[in-house]
Amino acid sequence: MDKTFQPSNIETRWYQEWEANGYFAPQGGEQAYSIMIPPPNVTGSLHMGHGFQEAIMDALIRYHRMSGFNTLWQVGTDHAGIATQMIVERQLEAQGQTRHDLGREKFVDKVWEWKEQSGGTITQQLRRLGSSLDWSRERFTMDPGLSQAVQKVFIDLYEDGLIYRGKRLVNWDPELHTAISDLEVISEEEKGYLWHFNYPLSSGEGHLTVATTRPETMLGDCAVAVHPDDERYKHMIGQSVDLPLTSRQIPIIADDYVDMAFGTGCVKITPAHDFNDYQMGKRHDLPLINIMNDDAAIGGEAPRAYIGMDRFTARAQIIRDMESQGLLAKVEDHNLKVPRGDRSGVVIEPYLTDQWYVDAKKLAAPAITAVENGDIEFVPKQWENTYFAWMRDIQDWCISRQLWWGHRIPAWYDEKGNVYVGETEQAVRNSMDLAPETVLRQDEDVLDTWFSSALWTFSTLGWPEDTDDLATFHPSSVLVTGFDIIFFWVARMIMMTLHFRKEVPFHTVYVHGLVRDGEGQKMSKSKGNVIDPIDLIDGIDLESLIAKRIGTMMQPHLAKKIEQATRKQFPQGIDAYGTDALRYTYYSLASTGRDIRFDIGRLEGYRNFCNKIWNAARYVLMNCENQDCGLSDAAEVSMSLADRWIVSRLQQTQSSITQAVASYRLDLASQAIYEFVWNEYCDWYLELSKPVLWDDTAAAAAQRGTRKTLIQVLESILRLIHPFMPFISEEIWQTVAPLAGKSGPTIMLQPYPLCDEKCIDNAANTDIEWLKNVIIGIRNIRGEMNISPARELTVFLRNGEEQDRIRLEQNKQFLKKLAKLEAITWLASNEDTPVAATALVGTLEILVPMAGLIDKNAELTRLTKEIDKLEQDLRRIEGKLNNSSFIDKAPDAIVAREREKMQTQQQALAKLQAQERQIRQI
Repeated sequence: MDKTFQPSNIETRWYQEWEANGYFAPQGGEQAYSIMIPPPNVTGSLHMGHGFQEAIMDALIRYHRMSGFNTLWQVGTDHAGIATQMIVERQLEAQGQTRHDLGREKFVDKVWEWKEQSGGTITQQLRRLGSSLDWSRERFTMDPGLSQAVQKVFIDLYEDGLIYRGKRLVNWDPELHTAISDLEVISEEEKGYLWHFNYPLSSGEGHLTVATTRPETMLGDCAVAVHPDDERYKHMIGQSVDLPLTSRQIPIIADDYVDMAFGTGCVKITPAHDFNDYQMGKRHDLPLINIMNDDAAIGGEAPRAYIGMDRFTARAQIIRDMESQGLLAKVEDHNLKVPRGDRSGVVIEPYLTDQWYVDAKKLAAPAITAVENGDIEFVPKQWENTYFAWMRDIQDWCISRQLWWGHRIPAWYDEKGNVYVGETEQAVRNSMDLAPETVLRQDEDVLDTWFSSALWTFSTLGWPEDTDDLATFHPSSVLVTGFDIIFFWVARMIMMTLHFRKEVPFHTVYVHGLVRDGEGQKMSKSKGNVIDPIDLIDGIDLESLIAKRIGTMMQPHLAKKIEQATRKQFPQGIDAYGTDALRYTYYSLASTGRDIRFDIGRLEGYRNFCNKIWNAARYVLMNCENQDCGLSDAAEVSMSLADRWIVSRLQQTQSSITQAVASYRLDLASQAIYEFVWNEYCDWYLELSKPVLWDDTAAAAAQRGTRKTLIQVLESILRLIHPFMPFISEEIWQTVAPLAGKSGPTIMLQPYPLCDEKCIDNAANTDIEWLKNVIIGIRNIRGEMNISPARELTVFLRNGEEQDRIRLEQNKQFLKKLAKLEAITWLASNEDTPVAATALVGTLEILVPMAGLIDKNAELTRLTKEIDKLEQDLRRIEGKLNNSSFIDKAPDAIVAREREKMQTQQQALAKLQAQERQIRQI
């Protein structure tokens, strides 16, 4: 092994080896375990949320693969309708062309060409994370098989009466000219205004004042609403107002939705341009007056004076016109949430258009039942409440998008507007017996990308065919996802899968939190705090990082802000930490459901952990290679106390990991491994092995036992950490495995270590804890007295229990070596000693003579601290024992234990106080 761990030297090599040999494919096994990757956009690149999510899935997959499951991690990407189309359109724009210049067919060909050449960035990045996905099964939401599944689902739902075409409000992107989902709308607070307009009563007897942040929409107002209990306006309900700037009168209506305390208590209602108003309009049977066109310019049924104006130009003109007519009451500064398209950046309009919808209410009922009866479990469980809240108030799902890239809707129209749905135009003609001269045109729209991804768990396994893969791997075992898409994706998968497969898509939904920066801020490009996981793996200098962040921004005016934020966040750039350290950092933070703060300091700590493992392996190999490690049946092997202890602790650690993974607490699993490897194996066991291995007089059987334990426990550690740190574990295992009697081409196909309760040795655990406490006591005295670690000490032990004497005799070799002692002597309880620094292990006194060593003032300070601590403990115990409620309610054994503890503490306090008096006499 190299002297230092260099992750860049091994990661690509091992990943290529694993992939080339097909180790990621299902390996067989009685029980299947499968995860379907949430398909990343083909246009995408990794961000920290991706990295966190993929790391969790890979740990689960590698763990279950090693545990003997027939394991599949299904890989694939989403065609990402809007994002992909925008990329290609911008390329054409740079060449002075538009998609309309090419026409639909050639434009789609162009997108496919881009996808083949540039669409694989994120899949290469997934490989860099060590993701053990079965690349031989890679799917794409627009590949022929998935396209067939999408088409069948649309046709079947239409024939079942669950898909229909209707005119409703949607989120409309005026730049992209398409409806978009709520998830593609970013609402952020911006500074704006609240305009107060007077609407004259048609009776001529006064006016009502309404307030709006969007004056242009008044052209489409259809009512003014007041609360039915508002005494100010009760007498006006049923009357009308003259809508300014138009020739229309609109009614005054009553609705409980109105907040009497907000503004004047009067609300203008524009059903065709506001989602809440749309619902109120339905309740009161109001007309839908559309006053905009696809560009969000004024059109439709608006007054002629404003037709053709951009919406914001019209806003300014309307304000001027209202003011000139004396109808502008006042203007107030107002902070408001402005919805913008996440791709285009323009303000989104609620817009009335013809779209295709899924009747979600009918599909939702079985999906609610599946969670209620436990067929699907959310982890953490509280997310079930969020799921139920959404599903019980579900609205019909708009599935059409006004794009060219995507699954084109399989619907045709004749010249009379009749709709025909089928696989092809010819299939429609045949099924409907249409005359050859009947002209048909196909619907121009494509399906929402969430429609195809809703079929992901079963379409990727070959549906609509009844394949062996479907029978084996469906339902999948767990879905790992963020909370933000529980409704957009998780719920829709459950609905679609139950409808078409009559089974759930997965048994568990593991919901992870959001990855935030070190200060708890959400990572966003506009804040300049986004971190690319690959930069943490490979490192990047400051200037390159700044250029990279600015280059991905869509708002050039933010460049200076991004530069400043980057210089503050990473003044020296980013070091190279390697994949294993990054992954382990993710696991340490993976407490279920909570948002996490990503701290670079923690990442540095886990890079040190990698180095610790590497150096431990080098020590073990140095002492075991070309040595008798006692693996043959004929070898005589003697296990020391330390050997038995580390084997025992290994079993207990394995048990903790099994429990943690089963409950999706990867933070607890990683913590258990870290504490065992760093604190017990490296810090203690390796040191305890040296007195045996480096003693020329030690028995050969004892040395064989220690070598055998060193190498076998290390080999087990490597298998324990493999799901979490795949690269370093594979690299070391290849060298260690033969020495430990293991064989095989890769660690990932080795069995995951399980707890063997027969090897748990509680006596050894107790004895080593005693030994550690004595050594720590001596080391603490060295530290507090500023005594050199290299200086050999004479130590006296006094009082204590008989078991302490036995342990001393059995472990004197370890004590003298690890505590650097010249001599260690047991004193009679009444035997005087020279002035000494003191530590306590239970009732056992550890005395280090101070002659030539002691700093009197420092020792008095230390003793005062110990005395204060004992006095605090005593006050707490005495408080308990003086509490009649505790005495009456606590079991007798607990009360007796507390009294015994008090007596022990009193004795210890008296001894320390005597030591203090003795030192003061120096």
